[in-house]
Amino acid sequence: MRWDELFGDLSAQWDAEVRRELDAEVADRTRRERAALGLYERLGAAGDARVGLGLRTGTTLSGRVADVGDGWVLLTGEAGRMALVPFGGLAAVTGLSGRTGGSAMGRSFGFGYALRGLSRDRAVVTLTDHSGAGVTGTIDGVGRDVLDLSEHAADLPRRPENVTGRRLVPFEAVVVVSAT
Repeated sequence: MRWDELFGDLSAQWDAEVRRELDAEVADRTRRERAALGLYERLGAAGDARVGLGLRTGTTLSGRVADVGDGWVLLTGEAGRMALVPFGGLAAVTGLSGRTGGSAMGRSFGFGYALRGLSRDRAVVTLTDHSGAGVTGTIDGVGRDVLDLSEHAADLPRRPENVTGRRLVPFEAVVVVSAT
């Protein structure tokens, strides 16, 4: 009878040690997998959730993630208004679940490429920089790390007589670009 108790106790200790090792391995793998994920993957997994984007200007945009790319997020806000936000313009993101993957959402192109699309379409945009100042106009050209903006009223087409100024804006200074 004593042998049965001894072997029963040893078996329980063995099982407990195996469970502890397995729990530690699962926790370690979870930490490693999470460390490999960044903002791109987290935003790409947002699905239909309503998120808040805290901007470096101190303001907040809320809406649904329409798309995400290499260094940028496109948010659909109130009344379908779209806002293109470079990751450098973000201070925080709220409303994301603990889910970290599994979404087909996501583009491999960068912020400059997205701006080139707006430039090509001659879209009238409002550009907000780190100071919180917004300027309205049309993106005339996009370089490697800078954009050219012709300033004009939102309700006027980009014609020489309507242009009130020209501005060269480094990507690093851009917090949000929204279509007007």
